[in-house]
Amino acid sequence: MAKTIEEVLQRQKEGAQFVLSAPLLGLDVEDFDTVAKIWVTDGGPGFTVVGVPHRKCIDGEFFIDRVTATKLPVL
Repeated sequence: MAKTIEEVLQRQKEGAQFVLSAPLLGLDVEDFDTVAKIWVTDGGPGFTVVGVPHRKCIDGEFFIDRVTATKLPVL
């Protein structure tokens, strides 16, 4: 069952590290790669990406399929 970003964030404590992946959010890898690149550069809605994103090779091209994130404090 696919989750929304909000559902995943609700389950996390402030400062907790968690994983976001294409299958978790019900996205194909190419679509997830598009939003993950934005999250890596600008941060996500309520979280920041930490570490190096995991990539998957599809037809000779690498796409981000999983990132580790840290939940930001609610302001």
